[in-house]
Amino acid sequence: MKTEFPDRYRRLGIKIAYYRKLAGLTQAELAERIDKSTAFLEQVEAPGIVCGVSLETLFKIAREVGVSPAKLLEEDE
Repeated sequence: MKTEFPDRYRRLGIKIAYYRKLAGLTQAELAERIDKSTAFLEQVEAPGIVCGVSLETLFKIAREVGVSPAKLLEEDE
């Protein structure tokens, strides 16, 4: 994936992994709940891979891990 913001995609993936684990979900469980493959979620969460997600998928992930979509996108300072 070509993007001007690879670091932001990587941070998004790391946050998804963090909140998924905090919610007590495995990658397979979250993938099933959002109707995606485990391989897709593995790519999104992998820090060395830049993988985008649609807003629809982001909203589903946020719902399943119990945070707002904004929480996943906010920049840490």
